[in-house]
Amino acid sequence: MLSIADIDQRLSALGANPAHRQRVLRHWVQALPLSAGRRRLEDYLPLPVRQALPGLMDELHGLTRLIEQHPGDDGSARLLVGLQDGQTVESVLLPRDGLCVSSQVGCAVGCQFCMTGRDGLIRQVSSAEIVAQVALARRLRPVKKVVFMGMGEPSHNLEAVMEAIELLGTAGNIGHKNLVFSTVGDPRAFDRLSRGPVKPALALSLHTTKPDLRRQLLPRAPRLSPAEIVEAGERYARDSGYPIQYQWTLLEGVNDGDDELEGIVALLKGKYGVLNMIPYNSVPELPFLRPDWDKARDIARRLHQRGILTKLRDSAGQDVDGGCGQLRARAIAGDVVVPGAAEHDQSSVSTTRQRSAQVETKPPEGAARRIAIRPVR
Repeated sequence: MLSIADIDQRLSALGANPAHRQRVLRHWVQALPLSAGRRRLEDYLPLPVRQALPGLMDELHGLTRLIEQHPGDDGSARLLVGLQDGQTVESVLLPRDGLCVSSQVGCAVGCQFCMTGRDGLIRQVSSAEIVAQVALARRLRPVKKVVFMGMGEPSHNLEAVMEAIELLGTAGNIGHKNLVFSTVGDPRAFDRLSRGPVKPALALSLHTTKPDLRRQLLPRAPRLSPAEIVEAGERYARDSGYPIQYQWTLLEGVNDGDDELEGIVALLKGKYGVLNMIPYNSVPELPFLRPDWDKARDIARRLHQRGILTKLRDSAGQDVDGGCGQLRARAIAGDVVVPGAAEHDQSSVSTTRQRSAQVETKPPEGAARRIAIRPVR
């Protein structure tokens, strides 16, 4: 599988210096035309690079292909993306110029409320394939934020993900705070994130404050307790200067009780972070249920009143099977023809869009109030 390092080495072998390589990569990841007016990329490159450029760009654009696009009423769009070996992943265009990308085909964590990991890890997605998802999306519309919350556990493909993040945060022209690394809490990720030239924002999948319940919900996640995950997150937040996004998929009758609210207050009060509470995107094949919006809103309000900065988020693209992997699962079931796709189920965990948790009534459809991120007191 082609990596960004492979591309860099090939350009170097053709005589490209660092500035030349950066120009080529910038045009690719930003989906820029090779010529714009009188300024042509080839005019700034050595002859061997110019001669190889058309073939190289064709190869880079061919890393991914758009199989299907399903726009949602909320401004999102679910993309079924084909890879060169016939595997498929999903990307999600989010409202306000965001994009959710996949870092693996399948997943080894095995979260009980997620379909992706039921058959385990199928293969890693290369750093070039990750960036190619962004380049593909940018040919459709602007992308100013990239979240690693699609298929896969980014910390299990750590070097490829960090290589992609470095390119996106430099030649990709995406602000470091707008690159969001999401993980179940792998200790390797905490160390690696702080050493890179691009330090992304960090999202930690918490889901419960109870160690035993977390082991049941995330059976193959690292054996860190919720308290240890929050402690590691707090260190990274202080080091990077970015608040941690603690992710909580709200499951009816599982992690929405008063005991969990007490646990959240005990864990997060005073921490440099924000709690993203996401009502579950129900899937018929799984036993978990989505709580109604009024209950979710009440939980978020009660937490906020007790000093926990809480954002209640609603699933993007629910009208187009918004949970990660649902479109791919439909394709595998035969509703969409995907040549060469392997038969594996995918995730039901939803990529999300923000609704305010601080309003007294349900906001109008599509409305959102921005809440400044600050330390939770």
